[in-house]
Amino acid sequence: MAFTAKDVQALREKTNVGMMDCKKALTEADGDMDKAIDILREKGLASAAKKASRIAAEGVVVAYNDEAAQVAALVEVNCETDFVAKNADFIAVANDIAKTVVEKNPADLDALLAETISGGSMTVADAVQDLFLKIRENMKVRRFIRVEGKVATYIHGGGTVGVMVEFDTDDATAANDAFKVMGKDVAMQVAAMSPSYLDEAAVPAEVVEKEKEINMAQLNEDPKMAGKPDQVKAKIIEGKIKKYFTEVCLLNQAFVKDGDINVATYIANVAKEIGADIKATGFTRFAKGEGIEKKADDFAAEVASMMK
Repeated sequence: MAFTAKDVQALREKTNVGMMDCKKALTEADGDMDKAIDILREKGLASAAKKASRIAAEGVVVAYNDEAAQVAALVEVNCETDFVAKNADFIAVANDIAKTVVEKNPADLDALLAETISGGSMTVADAVQDLFLKIRENMKVRRFIRVEGKVATYIHGGGTVGVMVEFDTDDATAANDAFKVMGKDVAMQVAAMSPSYLDEAAVPAEVVEKEKEINMAQLNEDPKMAGKPDQVKAKIIEGKIKKYFTEVCLLNQAFVKDGDINVATYIANVAKEIGADIKATGFTRFAKGEGIEKKADDFAAEVASMMK
């Protein structure tokens, strides 16, 4: 019985087993899907399918910055437990995946999984599958970003948070130690203060309008503001919006190492010190497991599954 690439993909989706192992199983089973599943189960591979539904909210965020090539990547790889997140093999694979992103420039997550992993001979998907066979815990490459240019990266708390900040400057400045220190400081700022936007210009107009609406509603509910002219209220709201920008915009935030200046001023001071032009142009912040919820019933089901 012949089989197609779609059959291989279907088997992979049913079992969460690597593409090559699925192809081998279908070949051995002469294209019979059920028999192929049995073959994978007999080899201990399809046990991954049982664990694939478990919530993988732990893991690490890793960074790889090739300063010579001026290309960097930030990658999040998830697992089920903090114990595995600290496993040396798990961390090594995560770092190899980050290198793969830099070297291969995959278009998306599916393309990354199909790439040959950096320094190895198997695909990223198969490398993750191979690691599963050793660790026996659900693992997923969740997301990545690749940036070309001058960047600073910072990993906090053993991979709980990863940050990449992009800068516009010349090569000589990027190689300067003062620039590298500044870049790390700004990346640490992002990790600690979790800004939503780079600067005021990056905040969508509708977000600003919503903030104004909320502040106006609060003023109208305040007895002390009863009878105050609209011009007074508008002035108060203007001040509140400026304060809002200092909370959500990186460059407007008070610099954590010197509260007397903001981040924009800190960057400008370093640029002046080394006689260069430096402009922060963007940033990315990955927090391990953010957006992945572990509900009580999910946890109970996970524990029950682990007891089998």
